[in-house]
Amino acid sequence: MAKARKPSSGSGSHSKGAARSHSKSQNKKNLGSPPPAQRGGVELVDPRVQAQLKLYDEALALFHQQKFAKAKQELEKVLEGPSKELADRARMHLRIAEQRMKPSHEENPRTADEHYQRGVAMMNIGRWDDARESLLKARKASPKADYIHYALAALDCLTGEADSAMANLKVAIQLRPENRYHARNDEDFAFLQEDPRFTELLYPEKDGTAG
Repeated sequence: MAKARKPSSGSGSHSKGAARSHSKSQNKKNLGSPPPAQRGGVELVDPRVQAQLKLYDEALALFHQQKFAKAKQELEKVLEGPSKELADRARMHLRIAEQRMKPSHEENPRTADEHYQRGVAMMNIGRWDDARESLLKARKASPKADYIHYALAALDCLTGEADSAMANLKVAIQLRPENRYHARNDEDFAFLQEDPRFTELLYPEKDGTAG
């Protein structure tokens, strides 16, 4: 009587090896390619998204500096990009910027701070004459408020009044020395960058003087 033949051990090991190999292959297929790089839930693979994110970061920096008119321009550019997530975020900040640009207490400002807020709001929308009128009233009501002198200096730069800008900035720094460092990085003072008086005022350590 013929006996049933057992499969050889070599044949069995080959079968197990093939199964393991197939399993590994399936696992690799299931893993797939790694997910694209993200930042805050926004995919960064597309160079257009990267450019959109760069615009968003720049707009946000302007927003936090309370330069709402400039921030608004950059945020509107972000809306044109491909990322819906970034566009939604930009739209939210855009609404806030537009609200902040509306002059507060426009009809009847009373205190120095209200005149100051209205003056800054007017600066943000390019109404220089109205801004100056409000800031001068604010300065008259509170002559020791450094931030009012600083705002007037910035306004002078925006309207090309170098001598007045230097005078107001000097007072702002005398009242609060930290304003010297703020002015060094403030784009509103670009008009004075080539003026040697501006350099002397902001970098007194260069010629050994201070204050």
